Amino acid sequence: MTAPIISFKDFSFQYNSQTEPTLRHLNLDIYPGEKVLIAGPSGSGKSTLGRCLNGLIPQSYPGQISGQVLINGHEIQASSIFDLSMQVGTVLQDPDSQFVGLTVVEDMAFSLENDQQTQATMQTATAKWAQTLDLQDLLTHRPQELSGGQKQRVAMAGVLIDNSKILLFDEPLASLDPASGKASMALIDKLTHAEDLTVVIIEHRIEDVLQQPIDRLVVMQEGQIVANDRPEPILRQSLMAQLGLREPLYLSALLHAGVDLADCQHLDSLDKLTVPNLKATLQQWTAGVTLNPPVTHSEPLLNIDHLQFGYDPHHKIIDDLSVTLHRGEMISLVGQNGTGKSTLSNLITGFLTPQAGKMTFDGQNLADLSVKERADHIGYILQDPNQMLSKTLIFDEVAAGLVLRSLDQATIEKRVLATLKVCGLYEFRHWPISALSFGQKKRVTIAAILVLEPAMLILDEPTAGQDLQHYTEMMAFLTKINHEQGMTIMLITHDMHLMLEYTDRTIVLGNGQILMDAAPADVLTNEAIIEQASLAKTSLYTLAEQNQLDPREFVAKFVQAEREAR
Repeated sequence: MTAPIISFKDFSFQYNSQTEPTLRHLNLDIYPGEKVLIAGPSGSGKSTLGRCLNGLIPQSYPGQISGQVLINGHEIQASSIFDLSMQVGTVLQDPDSQFVGLTVVEDMAFSLENDQQTQATMQTATAKWAQTLDLQDLLTHRPQELSGGQKQRVAMAGVLIDNSKILLFDEPLASLDPASGKASMALIDKLTHAEDLTVVIIEHRIEDVLQQPIDRLVVMQEGQIVANDRPEPILRQSLMAQLGLREPLYLSALLHAGVDLADCQHLDSLDKLTVPNLKATLQQWTAGVTLNPPVTHSEPLLNIDHLQFGYDPHHKIIDDLSVTLHRGEMISLVGQNGTGKSTLSNLITGFLTPQAGKMTFDGQNLADLSVKERADHIGYILQDPNQMLSKTLIFDEVAAGLVLRSLDQATIEKRVLATLKVCGLYEFRHWPISALSFGQKKRVTIAAILVLEPAMLILDEPTAGQDLQHYTEMMAFLTKINHEQGMTIMLITHDMHLMLEYTDRTIVLGNGQILMDAAPADVLTNEAIIEQASLAKTSLYTLAEQNQLDPREFVAKFVQAEREAR
């Protein structure tokens, strides 16, 4: 029998900075050639498990260990990070943080150069992986200039060039547009087989990972493994929702329609899904749902007229863009990586100055307001929380803006604690920020802006790295302040589920202009726009097509049913 390449044996780990173990009595074997998805709520121990695989624990994150972890026969406590890096190649959630070369080819060759390999060896290796990962035309580019999907392929090349047989992906889809995410999953599947790799994927977006087959789904909760099986049995038991994770959209649709999952076959693959009398069941459910009239808002808040901007004067990122956002709207701004979504936000908030055009906010010319003055009205939450954090403790970080505005201590404490509760951070209020996961840090930055009560919020990928429970709590809070306070909220997102379920209007950006401005269901059933903006058909669209239903109507009714259930 083949020996496991990764083996956890009654393994527990407790960080020195914490009073309770993060991992508790793990027993897990992963075999050569397997592709395994590790899922679980934020704080469940997924990232800590990943740090055990690549040697960051215990070398860089010291703590108390019991039990044993073996990587290809080597015990992690007796192995250096360098030794384990030759066994496990890690592709981080943020590829920018692992680039070291000035060009793509330099970054690819870095580890070989570090090992004093010959020029001929380096040229052969970089040529091989450039071809394998479709990087031939990018070798002289700076890694930072590339799109999200291209950056991820460069990061993969940098670790695969060492011939590591284990590849660890930490939230590989978090920063990718839907089309890039789909391509990334296909590439990982291809490499798994072509290079005989063992692949471990840590990811919240289970449906997106399941676009390609996986061998096993391991679900964690509170530092323990609560499910370890093929995906289909776990999906059939509806364990995802019970554990605070998002199940695939098509499964939610089946449940809304009253389908018994016990009668279904191939639940983990929509293309192979077999359900008795499915077409008739879905048609009956669809006929029984009456769509509510669309929500409309008419009071202008932010007017953008003929806006132009380009980092290179000869290449416009924003090109003659005009749009009006209304008070009280919940809007999603979507488009492929590098199309200008974050640039538009930086123009609105004053971090960039337009080269032409005009913007007015509540009747006032934004050109007359400084960045700080704009921040009193428009809150902007960056995609990377590490770029916004400046304090050591969570409470102090959330309170910082109120302290700068000279509010009294009692008011500060009341508002900070209330905001921490709705953001799911109250129990961590005295924690150091350094002890948090990426998703938890994200919630801290959102809390630090929400506590200021701005008139408009711009959130760049607000749900990246969030599990379903915290995602739902956060979006329920944003929806509440949107409705009760009339706050305008714009979500820059790659999450099509977020766009569908929570926003009433979608602005699709592409080629510096607005490609479409419509209801989310209309956008995600427009094939031309989906292709042009690197979006992706949701599984709802595919399910409707397979069963001869009107995709737009089916998606709209599903969204309404989800909102009513919530």
